[in-house]
Amino acid sequence: MLESPDATDLLNTAREALLQKLLPALPAHLHYEARMAASAIAIATRAIAADAAHAKAQLQAFAGDAATFAARIRAGEFAPGTPLHAQASALLEEMVRLRCAVSAPRALR
Repeated sequence: MLESPDATDLLNTAREALLQKLLPALPAHLHYEARMAASAIAIATRAIAADAAHAKAQLQAFAGDAATFAARIRAGEFAPGTPLHAQASALLEEMVRLRCAVSAPRALR
């Protein structure tokens, strides 16, 4: 385990400084870029905190990798009514929830 502050703490501190101290001091024409950087920091913070191990293990066991899984979906192997449809659907849902938790957590509310 790393000593404090960890990466999440550092990113949170940087984002807070950007929004609370630097943004108000910037000219108005740079506010969009500063907010975009703050948003990127928030996404990186959530990505660090996300636990993708279970989804990765499920994907590996089920289809090997994402490209193979996608190819099998396109080939119709997991279409409704097929034996593996429910398992593929559950894996896709887990992958989407993980992605949303990182990039668009409001979508999960």
